[in-house]
Amino acid sequence: MKKPLVGTVLALLLVGAGAAPVVAAPHTHSGAKATVKAVDFAGTVALSNCSGSLIRTPSSQPNDPALILSNGHCLETGFPAAGEVITDQPSTRSFSLLNGSASKVGTLRATKVSYATMTDTDITVYELNKTYAQIQSQYGIGALTLNDQHPVAGTSIKVVSGYWKRTYSCNIDGFAYRLKEGDWTWKDSVRYTSACQTIGGTSGSPVIDTATGKVVAVNNTGNEDGQRCTENNPCEVDQNGKVTVRYKINYAQETYIIVPCIGTGNKFDLNRPGCTLPKP
Repeated sequence: MKKPLVGTVLALLLVGAGAAPVVAAPHTHSGAKATVKAVDFAGTVALSNCSGSLIRTPSSQPNDPALILSNGHCLETGFPAAGEVITDQPSTRSFSLLNGSASKVGTLRATKVSYATMTDTDITVYELNKTYAQIQSQYGIGALTLNDQHPVAGTSIKVVSGYWKRTYSCNIDGFAYRLKEGDWTWKDSVRYTSACQTIGGTSGSPVIDTATGKVVAVNNTGNEDGQRCTENNPCEVDQNGKVTVRYKINYAQETYIIVPCIGTGNKFDLNRPGCTLPKP
């Protein structure tokens, strides 16, 4: 995985360390052209070293405290160790909120890290000091909705980087049963087709299904040098233990698994039915 950028210097940033794959709607081949949502930068954010997005679940309410999604490896306190899960950690991190044309419209601030891990997946979710309604009223920006269904191979996607103010367009090529990189292992990661050549600083970018406009994954890693299972060179491991290295192919972690773990008031509850995120 690529390490976060330091200032404007690319210090081996994760291009998108891969975790659980995201399922998007399957392509139709009926001859009728599939409807495509206009995907822009509205609701994306830039962190000091990574990308991210203002997100909500299908059941989030306007007066709930808003949430920001990025990668676990983008956490300001450093990479969580394998097996480590962080919950309710105070944070005052700031985020640059972008509009559709990638212009900064304001600064958002966290009150805490609601959840962060690099085990099974690679995510950090921050709780903010403003509600969705307050952000909508002040900046005219709404949150991106997390799809609550597993992604589908073949889905047309865009990876939208708030850090670089750049988008990448490709398709979901398939899913890695296990994606191993250094000390970390991620489950059911999304594999992109080769057109998405994400770079350092795109870590934490939302992966958006162009048919629904919903977030199906979070960009996190890629194999940079063709090495096997080392940092910045993830390898795929199948159910039988066979290892496959895909040079210059990039990955993301599925986000539908986050939805069952968030309850009333946008609070994480890892004991909710259907929640499979690792516990502390």
